[in-house]
Amino acid sequence: MEREGGPTVQVIERVAELAGALDAERAAGHGVGLVPTMGALHAGHASLIERAARECDVVCATVFVNPLQFGPGEDYDAYPRHLDADVAAAEKAGATLVFAPGPADMFPAERRTWVHVGGLGDVLEGASRPGHLDGVATVVAKLFALAGRCRAYFGDKDYQQLVVVRRLVADLSFPVDVVACPTVRDVDGVALSSRNRFLGADERAAAPVLFRALRAGAASVLAGELDPAEVASLVVAIVEAEPLVTLDYAEVVDAATLEVPEKLDGELRLLVAVRLGQTRLIDSVGVVVPG
Repeated sequence: MEREGGPTVQVIERVAELAGALDAERAAGHGVGLVPTMGALHAGHASLIERAARECDVVCATVFVNPLQFGPGEDYDAYPRHLDADVAAAEKAGATLVFAPGPADMFPAERRTWVHVGGLGDVLEGASRPGHLDGVATVVAKLFALAGRCRAYFGDKDYQQLVVVRRLVADLSFPVDVVACPTVRDVDGVALSSRNRFLGADERAAAPVLFRALRAGAASVLAGELDPAEVASLVVAIVEAEPLVTLDYAEVVDAATLEVPEKLDGELRLLVAVRLGQTRLIDSVGVVVPG
């Protein structure tokens, strides 16, 4: 259906309709871009849609708060849902279609299939939030199955998710080109996130410590530090110096395997997860060992 007063973007709410709509676009010779989101769109999401619009003829943004990736006691019920605003933001950024199904349509009660990416999905977020990345992998696999051949755009703030999705695509031979896009940040370095709206004023003022700590860790690698424990300890010390922040983890890992190497080499990723009050935030930066 089309939005009232909005002639360009089409909103699809039924799973059964999405594949047909995108198949028709490909039959007409149009390249398809897919931007999976959980809604509450911000400038980071807009940057993904804008890039997709530059590179593809048709862009489908998905808006679906995925219950499978929330654990007991997490913020599924509180997660913001503002479909009209999301559709308007997606349209402004260049989306052609918005796929906004209901939970019962995406995952019927009799669903018994989960997608688990072993190893990559078991560490970091997988260890801190058991089942979370299985929920991500399952919904992404379903979206890819529905969307068909396309380019799919993901931000690299959720770096582990990006690595899991790439492996899922390789292992299951989805005809999908996964495109990683840089993290969009506020002027103080805080990575844009739909959960930032839950932060109180004091918590928001403390949030830049994540990026500050990650940059310090990356700088130490560029200065010649090759001991992953030393780099992680530096990040931990900076984060823990902020009294409002409770650290979950801080690690420096191989960018491809997410494993902590004995000696730092090649392309790395520094990742951190914290809790600020009731809000959980993650961030990451990449760095390449010199020489």
